[in-house]
Amino acid sequence: MWNYDEPVFRPPSEASSLILQATIGCSHNRCAFCYMYKTKRFRIKPWEDLKDEIDAAAVMWPGIRRIFLADGDAFILSTGRLERILDHCRRAFPSLQRVTAYATPQNLLGKSVEEMRRLVSAGLSILYYGVETGDQELLERIGKGASPDEMVEGCLKAREAGFKLSVTVILGLGGREGSRRHARATADLLGRIRPRYLSALTLMLGDFESAFLSGMPTGYTLNGPIDDIRELGELIGGLETDRCIFRSNHASNYLPLKGTLLKDKERLLAEIGRALAEPDLYLRGEWMRGL
Repeated sequence: MWNYDEPVFRPPSEASSLILQATIGCSHNRCAFCYMYKTKRFRIKPWEDLKDEIDAAAVMWPGIRRIFLADGDAFILSTGRLERILDHCRRAFPSLQRVTAYATPQNLLGKSVEEMRRLVSAGLSILYYGVETGDQELLERIGKGASPDEMVEGCLKAREAGFKLSVTVILGLGGREGSRRHARATADLLGRIRPRYLSALTLMLGDFESAFLSGMPTGYTLNGPIDDIRELGELIGGLETDRCIFRSNHASNYLPLKGTLLKDKERLLAEIGRALAEPDLYLRGEWMRGL
């Protein structure tokens, strides 16, 4: 009846959502910083299997209001297949309010605005999208597979179609030497994309640290906690994106923050200043962080 291919990941805001694994793994799966799907071979779940899971969930939890389509980029599915999934979900769950999914730069570039409009009309409302950095050189080193201009192109198409974009960036990605350049370039890119939601994560590599460092230039040094908080201040200080809901409440972060830009920009910077002045009081310990 139910067949998750684990591990299964979802955004923090989807904690109460039904997770439907429409795809297994990530079709790109070459980002040097990401080990979420390294144990999986990418594949699309057969429709009959997914349909059975939707039907079973409708019996067990008929009042479902939110659904997250996993894994790494369910948006790679053809427009017709996604419409079929969304239509069945609407009929199975009368109280359904929203359906969301991860999307990659390649996904957004691969669909037309009209195709995206069809998916918005079918009930897919929010796309979670990893920008990671606006630094062109760093994007190449981490294997993101897209340039800043390509990410802007895809995101503006999605916004034109009516999607709300929830964008993530990664603190510490540029290391100590590249921290300021990473933060400033990322703030500039976000100003061009103008997402509805923005989340900052913090680089956590675990067993993949050596592999990640092998792709970095000579002299690259990983950030420490204080470096990450300074970088967060540099990022927020450079943001001019208005009416953007900001969060740094991911499990990887040292300093959980929330607010709306630009309205809360000065308060957020003040909180960062206090954390830098008294890190032992404000920053999470390592034991509180995890993925």
